[in-house]
Order: sequence, then C-alpha cells, then structure tokens
Amino acid sequence: MKKFMKRFAKKWCAALSCACVLSAASVTLAEEREHKPLKWWQTTSVYQIYPRSFADTTGDGFGDIPGIIRHLDYLRRLGAGAIWLTPVYPSPMVDNGYDISDYTAIDPLYGTMEDFDRLVAEAKKRDIRIVMDLVFNHSSDKNAWFQESKKSRTNPKADWYIWRDAKPDGSEPTNWRSIFGDSAWTWCEERGQYYLHTFAPQQPDLNWENPEVRRALYDAAIFWLDKGVGGFRIDAIPYIKKPAFRDGVPDGEDGLVSIHAMTANTPGILAFLHEFKKEVFAGRDIFTVGEANGVQPKDLPRWVGEDGVFDMVFEFGHMNLSLKNGEIWCRPTEWKLTELKAAINATQEATRENGWCPVFFENHDQPRCVDHFFPEGADREKAAKAMATILLTLRGTPFIYEGQELGFSNVAWPSIGDYNDISSRGQYEIALNEGFSPKEAMKFVHFFSRDNARTPMQWNTGDNAGFTTGKPWLPVHDDYAVQNGEVEMWDENSVFSWYRQLVEFRRSHPALRAGSYQELLPNDEQIFAFARTVSSYQLVTVVNFSLEPAKIPEEIIAGKTLVMDSEGPGETAILRPLEARIYQAVR
Repeated sequence: MKKFMKRFAKKWCAALSCACVLSAASVTLAEEREHKPLKWWQTTSVYQIYPRSFADTTGDGFGDIPGIIRHLDYLRRLGAGAIWLTPVYPSPMVDNGYDISDYTAIDPLYGTMEDFDRLVAEAKKRDIRIVMDLVFNHSSDKNAWFQESKKSRTNPKADWYIWRDAKPDGSEPTNWRSIFGDSAWTWCEERGQYYLHTFAPQQPDLNWENPEVRRALYDAAIFWLDKGVGGFRIDAIPYIKKPAFRDGVPDGEDGLVSIHAMTANTPGILAFLHEFKKEVFAGRDIFTVGEANGVQPKDLPRWVGEDGVFDMVFEFGHMNLSLKNGEIWCRPTEWKLTELKAAINATQEATRENGWCPVFFENHDQPRCVDHFFPEGADREKAAKAMATILLTLRGTPFIYEGQELGFSNVAWPSIGDYNDISSRGQYEIALNEGFSPKEAMKFVHFFSRDNARTPMQWNTGDNAGFTTGKPWLPVHDDYAVQNGEVEMWDENSVFSWYRQLVEFRRSHPALRAGSYQELLPNDEQIFAFARTVSSYQLVTVVNFSLEPAKIPEEIIAGKTLVMDSEGPGETAILRPLEARIYQAVR
C-alpha cells in the first residue's frame, strides 16, 4: 500500500503541475480576508455516503459503518472535509432508512453505537467531520411514538401525528396524492381515523404543531451533537408545516393532487425553524443544510444566512428542469442549457450578499449527472469531468455523491421487479395508469429511478467490485471492471484524478473559496461560462455541454492564461465536445 501511495502521489503531483500553469502565489491571504471570513464548511467539500451501498465488512450484502471506516483514507485523499451519512438509525427499511423507528440508536444492519463512535473518532484524526441526516417530517409507523398515537384518541401521544376524520362518505379527508403515489391518507382501524403521510403509508407525518413533538425531535438532534457530529442535513423540511386541509384541483387521471403542491413551504414554517435553530444549532461549530424542494431562490434570504435558519439549503431548481409539469416521471419536459444556467445563477444571486449555497448535481434521490445533464450518446468520462469542473469552481460548498468522483452512470434493469426503490415502483404504476405501456413506463424508471444512485460502490475488479463477499442488496453496475476506485486511482487521466486536481486547485486559489460569481454567456446554448473574482485576481470556467465543437468568444479569454484543461492541449479558441477549461487572469 505504501509503495502504491508513493507511486500515485508522484503521478498525481506531476499531473497537477502540468495542469496548473500559474499558481495563486500572487494572491495573498490578506486579499482573501478583504471578504467576510469563511467558516470551515465553506472551504472544504462534503462527500455524501449511502451507507448500505458503500462497503460491506460482514458479507451480508449491505454496507456498514466499519466499511466506511475502512475507506476513510480514500475520502481524505479525495479532499473531503465532511461526510454526510444518509440515515443509519433503526428502521424497517421501507424507504431504506428514511422511515426511522428510533432516533437515538444505530440499526444493527450498519453496526453498533461503538462502531459509530469509532467512525467519529477516526474521521476526526483525518480532519473529517461526520454529518447526520435528520428525518423530522415523519417517522416510521413502527416508531414507539406512532404505536402509542394510533391506540386511541385519548392516548398521551394521540396528537403526535396528523389524524383526521373521514369525509361524510367515508373517503379520505382530502384528495392529496403522496410523493410516492396513491392517496396521502391511510385508514387506521384502531382510531377510526385517517393519518397523513407525505411519503409512504409506513411514514406517518409528525405533528409539528405539538410542542412535545418538537422538543422530542430537538433532543434527538442534541443527542448526536453530544456524540461529536459536525452538522446535519435535514430531510424534507418544507413539509413540516401543514396548511388548511382542503381538496386541491386534480392534476392526474387518478383525481388526486400532489401533496407537494398543497403543502410545501407553507406560511408559518419559518417560525418552527427559528425555534429549531435556537434550541439546537445556535452557538455550535457545525453546519446545517436543509433539503428544501419547493423553496425558490427568491425565498433563500429568509432561509439561509445570519437572519435565516440554516447555513445552506438544497433547492432543486436546477435539478427539476425535466419535471416542470410536477414530480411525475412520465411527464418529462425538454430543457435547454440556458435554463440550467439561469437556475444556477438565480441561486448564486440570491445568496450573494447574505448566505451560502451547497453546490450539487447528484444525491441519493437523483439519477447520475452524466445521464441527467448531457445529451444521449455523450462520452461519460468527458461528461463527468465537465460536471466536476462546474461543481468545484462554483461559489458554495461542493457536495460530491458516492461514485460521482468515479463517473458512475445510470443502470437500465429490464423489469420493475429488479428495482428496490419504492418511489420507482409508485411512478411506474402512475405511468401505467396514464396509459403508457410497460416498456414506456420502464424508460421513465431507467432515467429517473433513485436506484441509479444506489448501486454498490465499485472499489476494484474483484467479485462484486470489492463491495461485499456476499450477495449485494442491489446488483453492482456492469461497468465495474473498468470503472472502480482501484483502477482510477492509478490512472492520471481518470475522472477520480481530475476530481483530485480540481479539489487541490480549489484549495490553493482564494478566488474559488471567497471570490464573487459572475455569469458569462447567459444566452449561449453550448457553453457554460462564469468568472470567480477576488481583488485583482480572476478565474474563468468554460465548459462545452454539447457534442459539437464550440467557439469561445474572444472577450471571454482575452488576456487570460489557460491553467486547467480536461482534454489536454487543443485549439486555442475552440472547445471540443464536453471539454472543460479554467483560465486565469491577474487584472
């Protein structure tokens, strides 16, 4: 291993020195301090781990916490300063851990609390912080709280969840459709009432109007802070405040309306969240990032920054360009590069003076970015490098999702029975109900399925890509023999090596940490270009998103020096298909 590391380090340093023609030595720390001092989470990158798919040490086919510990050095080499774990709490796993039965324990599937404590300690040795996923909109229906709540209308926890009587005809209280399809209401015989679930029936929504519920959730978060975690990602937070319970205008053949359209970002939600911040986050050296689908860029000043409630917010304007007709996969819409740039620019502008944004193009709920953002037939390695260049040069904290640094792509399994994802199954049924054939419905699943991002991590060329010695819970992608960590770490031209170069480049250039953001070429349908500037120093990123050569306007690169190029030397003013470049200027 030591011999391998020395060899890799030598190749890596040589590649980086070739790529970075000019250094940032002329930009002093004093110049960077002209801007507001940055916090630790603004100067690093975050690596998201889907624990059940990362590394298995027991042979049961599921990833575990000891597997994460085993690969901490890999993450440190990548430059991660924080690891966001999707839920590792006890769960029936109806939604792979996002249905929590105990908020202050570790599911035996992943290990023990001692394993978790060791993870925090070992990560700290490598200057990496562990970030937990808080799922506070809902719990599992197996949670002790819900088990009590459903017993009777007079139980001490009777109103810890959202219960409503049936309509006079016995039907559901409203015509809301859950995110996963079908009614958002499920009948409970014991209480003789319906309960609300934004997601699956096994994920009943908690009643945030009840102060006892809020206190219990705050105490659960504090439990993990006392364990030494470095922050939280807060799941599905725009849904915690419910509006009046009324029917909406149906938006599908089933006569239902999306619960997202009816409940997301309801007025009054920020009062809850300011209390959450005061009781849990305030005064601690951590970061918080809310998952806020439904929050618009114009809303961000109230959600982030000194006067907001979170340090950052995942908003999905740039991720949902294909879903302008609502979050139903069989109604995709075409989009243009100018729309993607406009969505990113809107977020950048909304947080320019007050706030910070997470930069992301993948997570556990999204398809792989090389399929999501590039034309069909695009070279996946080139596309992965192009997106990495955008990710690591935009203003904000970069979030790298497990496998993204290796250029992972979507899967296309033949049958819906091959898919584990509960959402994929629900969306498949919606497509059939809307008149699509099974073959057509599968095409939507192939493109949008959350299982695209959940296939096991590919570590080497061995059985099951080195993920497990047993049968993996999801099949390993069939490209693992050429696309895995071991192969890519040896290859100085790989996607992984490009990520490492960009991470190091970002670390050594103040313009990428503290610089302002300026969109360039907003109307160009081939090139994504922007400038990052601090004092007299500027970096310009230009990326060709098309499969045709693209000419760079002279004013964009005049007087600048090329310092990084994903494709190597080429024609000065012509970007090759999917080529990414970074230029430097001292003004």
